Amino acid sequence: MPSFFKSLFGQVVLALILGVLLGALVPDFATALKPLGDGFIKLIKMVIAPLVFCVVVLGISGTGDLKKVGRVGVKAVIYFEILTTFALIIGVVLAYVAQPGVGMNIDPASLDVSSMAAYTDRVGEVQGGTVAFIMKIIPATMIDAFAKGDILQVLLVAMLVGAAITVLGERGRPVFVAIEYASHVLFEVMFFIVKLAPLGVLGAIAFTVGKYGVGSLAQLGFLVLMFYISCALFVLLVLGTVMRLVGFSIFKFLRFIREELLIVLGTASSDAVLPQLMRKLKGLGVGEGTVGLVIPTGYSFNLDGFSIYLTLAAVFIAQATNTPLAFGDLLIILGVSMVTSKGAHGVPGSAIVILAATLTAVPALPIAGLVLVLAVDWFMGMGRALTNMIGNAVATVVIGAWEKDIDRERAHQVLNGEISVDLDEAAEAGAVAAHAKV
Repeated sequence: MPSFFKSLFGQVVLALILGVLLGALVPDFATALKPLGDGFIKLIKMVIAPLVFCVVVLGISGTGDLKKVGRVGVKAVIYFEILTTFALIIGVVLAYVAQPGVGMNIDPASLDVSSMAAYTDRVGEVQGGTVAFIMKIIPATMIDAFAKGDILQVLLVAMLVGAAITVLGERGRPVFVAIEYASHVLFEVMFFIVKLAPLGVLGAIAFTVGKYGVGSLAQLGFLVLMFYISCALFVLLVLGTVMRLVGFSIFKFLRFIREELLIVLGTASSDAVLPQLMRKLKGLGVGEGTVGLVIPTGYSFNLDGFSIYLTLAAVFIAQATNTPLAFGDLLIILGVSMVTSKGAHGVPGSAIVILAATLTAVPALPIAGLVLVLAVDWFMGMGRALTNMIGNAVATVVIGAWEKDIDRERAHQVLNGEISVDLDEAAEAGAVAAHAKV
């Protein structure tokens, strides 16, 4: 047992339990611990942009084959769109089967929408169609992409730099080596920050329970219950089937990333484990080029939990306010959600903002209904972050299998618990392999 609590997994479990106890017994003190969670997330986000840049550049230039990079990118985008569609449909189907909003009979005019202004004012950030979305990917300057921490913009810059190093060959080698050394430093910084994960989880959970009450963990409402059931069905049935098709077990894989799952659950942010997840997948045996491309791209293009949330919440609001939805309205919600969900990452209060942008596409739906969802958004945020992270991790394994860019023997040994993954060794091995190819 002492060795269990020496591990990061054990410390996070202890932090979760302690956070619940503090929230239940001393709620005022517990809510004051919120800065611990916020600070941990800020520390992680501080390193994400430069770290993603280094990983993607090393991954692209390390392959030495731009055709392969393009092939992986195309497969990733196609995979993301297919899986996102499944997620959107699951949200709609569960909403109509369970009918979580039926019987509430809420008059939209009676809702206090003053709290919505901060979110609806930002709807313009995610509207504008495909052209506007593509233009948003292009940063004003290379430095601006890093300053704003926009992952898609950083990804674009990294892909261009990685391609340039590949084309330059030996002349680009000094830049490659410099970025390689920088990645070692950044991973070491991330190692220091991850050690603080138990404190971040403690602060986030204590605040949640202290503010909403211990009962909030067990009875968050029928809508939240349906959302978690939808996410579970998506992970076990859809992602489980995809994993089985490439020869792996979703249950063993979830056990493999259990530490990351707990951190995300406690902080309600998938950003909190992005660098650690990338290193772990490389330790599993997935090629650095595939990991470096799929994970960062997936954080903006493959938001499965977010997609389920959008359609489920939209139908819930229609049911709660007795607003009839025609089949055409449902198709509009699905179509618009496919686009608006792509702009979710990096937008403050993204869940409510993106939902507002989706609702405005169907005039019949009262945007005031957002107030109903806002009350439980934090709890749904945990499920969104968990499902998003699992979806991107699975996507990396699947695309790695399609590209034959995964050491299957090592992966099965790791998933079966025959060998363990050392994160430092995983980072070092990936860098050495990439270095040898340049």
